[in-house]
Amino acid sequence: MSRTRLIGAQLRWRNIMSQAEISAAGALQPGQPAPAFTLPATPDQQLSLADLRGQPVILAFYPADWSPVCGDQMTLYNQVLPEFHRFGAHLVGISTDGVWCHAAFSEQRKLHFPLLADFEPKGGVARSYGVYRAAEGTAARALFVIDPAGVIRWSYVSPVGLNPGADGILSALEDLAQNPQGLGAQP
Repeated sequence: MSRTRLIGAQLRWRNIMSQAEISAAGALQPGQPAPAFTLPATPDQQLSLADLRGQPVILAFYPADWSPVCGDQMTLYNQVLPEFHRFGAHLVGISTDGVWCHAAFSEQRKLHFPLLADFEPKGGVARSYGVYRAAEGTAARALFVIDPAGVIRWSYVSPVGLNPGADGILSALEDLAQNPQGLGAQP
């Protein structure tokens, strides 16, 4: 096996192992209360989950602003934003990048939703949701739909190299709209 193929195989195995570690560590599941947080949205503004209480919230954890998959994922969500808003939902992106990195990325991608900096303590919010990748120092690519009462109604951890798209989010929002009390909701 060539050195390049060996390194590629090792990196793929590392991603699989990191994903398994996240799953074993326990990304929060539907029915659990969403952990409260307050994070910087800009250098002089913060956003709390409590600020969004009373409406559905989509948390999109992602590894890094300038990675190709993350850029595609956030751009897709920006395009689908009107559909999220149709359900009264607010989208929030969260990564371990800092606010200045987020500002440049958001401006370059023309994003119309907040990106929060889970920078210090490094990955503190990602850890509380069970989706921190300690070996890399980044958040996993993970999605959570939280109902207006602050309960997780849907969660999904995607392989880090794959864009999870928006179908799961939209299905969860449809389920929430049809069943706001959460009885019989499907993860």
